[in-house]
Amino acid sequence: MKNDKYIVYLLSRTKQKMTKFINYQLKSQNIEGLIPSHGNILTTLYESNEELSMKEIANRIGKDKSTVTALINKLVSLGYIKKEKSKKDNRVVLIKLTEKGLELEKKFNYISSQVYDTAYKNFSEEEKETFMNLMRKLSQNFTDF
Repeated sequence: MKNDKYIVYLLSRTKQKMTKFINYQLKSQNIEGLIPSHGNILTTLYESNEELSMKEIANRIGKDKSTVTALINKLVSLGYIKKEKSKKDNRVVLIKLTEKGLELEKKFNYISSQVYDTAYKNFSEEEKETFMNLMRKLSQNFTDF
């Protein structure tokens, strides 16, 4: 393939453009303080529909605990989530959506749909499936590093 040496550039550039798009969407919905990285945590909490430990969140989104801790602390300071000690094990901190976090879900889902629709514009269903399979394969190739 002639231009295969540009894979890192294309992936990086696409991520930059998607981040810019998400930031634009957040601003257009009057959501301040959130960054795209918060989306993984909020999605995990919305989908689980229950409180989760920091470790569970880190595992589900594939980030290390220190990164997740910083993101969670920011979400706590913005009032979208709260931390509580587990009643079963005092060493475990549980993360739970606040009322403000729950109220954000509708706007959050709208932004997610805008990202999805824009990302897959002009893709057939077969192309979407192929693309995701290839992205998973690409990601798996770097698992050991």
